[in-house]
Amino acid sequence: MKNKTLAAWLAFLGGPLGLHCFYLRGIASLPGWLLPIPTALGVYGLERARMYGMDDAWSWVLVPLLGFTIAGCALTAIVYGLMTPEKWNARYNAGAPLDAPQGRTQWLTIGAVVLALLFGSTILMASIAFSFQRYFEYQVEEGRKISQ
Repeated sequence: MKNKTLAAWLAFLGGPLGLHCFYLRGIASLPGWLLPIPTALGVYGLERARMYGMDDAWSWVLVPLLGFTIAGCALTAIVYGLMTPEKWNARYNAGAPLDAPQGRTQWLTIGAVVLALLFGSTILMASIAFSFQRYFEYQVEEGRKISQ
């Protein structure tokens, strides 16, 4: 029996590593194995920005991957947390009664949803702002090089 509260917290806290996918679909979950790739690339982008400074072109391409992955996993936690018990149990607890307690929304589930909304939206907006700022700064620099 898959617990909705645990799945929401796994998606929020361990989503970029694919933990919620492994919990819900098992070890053969393809998204579970693919999610760490953009996470690792984003962490590598952060390391490049630390080593080479914020003007490094690869860092402003790679860093948003981490932010978008975290935001996507936060959205997944929100979807899991707001799913009705009947839909949850029908999808992840086949054979269980539709009103089984594993699909019910508890206070801890609401906590996961609230924190996922708070951090996910903040990280998403920061990632968008960072990538647009770096893109436009790069365009200005290229324009200066052409005009000289």
